[in-house]
Amino acid sequence: MSVITNTTVLSNFASIDQLDLLHRLYGTLYISTEVYEEIQTGLEEGYLFYRGLDTLVFPLADEGWIQLTNMADAQELRLFGTLPARLHRGEASCLAIAHHRGWMLLTDDRDARAAALQLGIRVSGSLGILVLAIERGLCTLPQANAWLQAMIQQGYYSPVTDLAALLQTPGESAPGA
Repeated sequence: MSVITNTTVLSNFASIDQLDLLHRLYGTLYISTEVYEEIQTGLEEGYLFYRGLDTLVFPLADEGWIQLTNMADAQELRLFGTLPARLHRGEASCLAIAHHRGWMLLTDDRDARAAALQLGIRVSGSLGILVLAIERGLCTLPQANAWLQAMIQQGYYSPVTDLAALLQTPGESAPGA
């Protein structure tokens, strides 16, 4: 399944220098042109953790694993135009693309997650990504908790401070994260 991310998830992982974890989990990751514009604005505003991101974005870099995409048809554009104004353009474009292409959306934004739920879009966020990384053996629980703490120190609001509560134990279903 293809995966598109909005700015919040990229910001969280870029701010702790762990974008590679997203690459290892998802391979190719998509961003909309609106998300790319938000990143450029953030860089201009002094969010230096975005520096070098262009080297990961195709077609800006031939070997980029983050693929730039845009709303490609009338259905995506129509949905984009009907989404609530409280959503940023990056979030709204990702929702429109994910809905019409059957992609998963990565976002930590509460309003975007609510809209995704209404549209039937599979969604995850920074917590779900960290839990998935633990479950796939890409990091340990203490390492993922350290990354979570670093995200929180950078301004990420997290409803939990220890990922152990979100880990699936045998016989239980995975929690929504």
